[in-house]
Amino acid sequence: MSQTFDLLLKGGEVVNHAGRGPADVGVRDGKVVEIGDLSQASAGEVIDCTGLHVLPGVIDSQVHFREPGMEWKEDLQSGSLAAVMGGVTAVFEMPNTEPTTTSPDMLTDKLNRARDRMHCDHAFYAGGTNENYDILPVMEQMVGCCGVKVFMGASTGSLLVKDDQGVERILRRIKRRAAFHSEDEYRLEERRGLAVEGDWTSHPVVRDAEAAMMSTKRLVRLARKTGKRIHVLHISTAEEMEFLSHHRDIASVEATPQHLTLEAPMIYEQIKGRAQMNPPLRDRHHIDGLWRGIALGVVDVIGSDHAPHTLEEKAKPYPQSPSGMPGVQTLVPVMLDHVNAGRLTLERFVDLTSHGAQRVFGIAGKGRMARGWDADFTLVDMNHSREITDEWSASKSGWTPFAGRTVKGWPMATIIRGRVVMRDGELTASGSGKPVHFMENLPED
Repeated sequence: MSQTFDLLLKGGEVVNHAGRGPADVGVRDGKVVEIGDLSQASAGEVIDCTGLHVLPGVIDSQVHFREPGMEWKEDLQSGSLAAVMGGVTAVFEMPNTEPTTTSPDMLTDKLNRARDRMHCDHAFYAGGTNENYDILPVMEQMVGCCGVKVFMGASTGSLLVKDDQGVERILRRIKRRAAFHSEDEYRLEERRGLAVEGDWTSHPVVRDAEAAMMSTKRLVRLARKTGKRIHVLHISTAEEMEFLSHHRDIASVEATPQHLTLEAPMIYEQIKGRAQMNPPLRDRHHIDGLWRGIALGVVDVIGSDHAPHTLEEKAKPYPQSPSGMPGVQTLVPVMLDHVNAGRLTLERFVDLTSHGAQRVFGIAGKGRMARGWDADFTLVDMNHSREITDEWSASKSGWTPFAGRTVKGWPMATIIRGRVVMRDGELTASGSGKPVHFMENLPED
């Protein structure tokens, strides 16, 4: 008797916990139910995956979708459109909106805004401050919260906890792993005078490698003192990567495609304000150090740090220009190009974009392609070469720092809980995103 599924992915090369090889995948009720030779099976929908790799759904655990308060740059709908067009099935969105996501009401507001508008699954960070530390234990247990985010160095928005006492107070009150923007605000304040008007190559001088290293050393010391878990975002220096390799019991590590790909000072000379982000893009020494962290297994996740601004804002002379760049839509093709160039394996890509996020954040039912898990898939063509262009960008900002770069490896379909949301560059299901669940705050029946 042949099996019947809602969705059947046939003839592709599957990459999952078992390795990689030809297999079919059967989906029923939004879950994976069979993986193997399903040539005799039937389904309501069959996708021919010949020539494609079937990957677990890509999770981007750091995006800024700017809603509420800055919707002219991005909103939850447009940001999630960029995500699914780039093969991303779930995103974790940051709290530095206006107003900030620093209360249960504001977290609930974001979840309500996402309902029937976001195209991908989603969770939201609670922002940690020197004033709201007592309410963070409540927020981190709310359904749809992926954890607490703390800015130790000032970036876009008003969130900042620059002092050790404030960071320690937050760590002592929370239970889940907290994510940190790690730059030493005291050093940044001292060096702001080093900014050269109109010269973006001075950005990594102002926010130098030592500012990052000082902060990360402080953060690790406080995590050890309090016995808490930390996630250090967008590592940009070789020295931090080496340091964090000795603290793997408490610290997980994120890298971004930008820091792995775009080299200073040339990138500032080429695209000027579009290359400005915090922490800054750095020189070849640091890029090589980050790739060493990928090779040695120090890096747990790749996050895009999607943080769009308009081209008009980006055209302001440095240092009036804002920091941040789009990235959620380009995460998959840029990193697949690195796979094709031999800088990492496809299996390691899957570990960094699916399995790693599941481990670090304790995601329930996502991040793995296995029986009983959500049927989230990113279908990619590893032989498809294409130029990344501003016109391809679905973000409201309408640009990408990777414009003009031809990459090999491209997302062909985004499938979320068994529903095809993007296929061959077209949105096929709208507003169907749901909150991501976590093992540390599972919803009650």
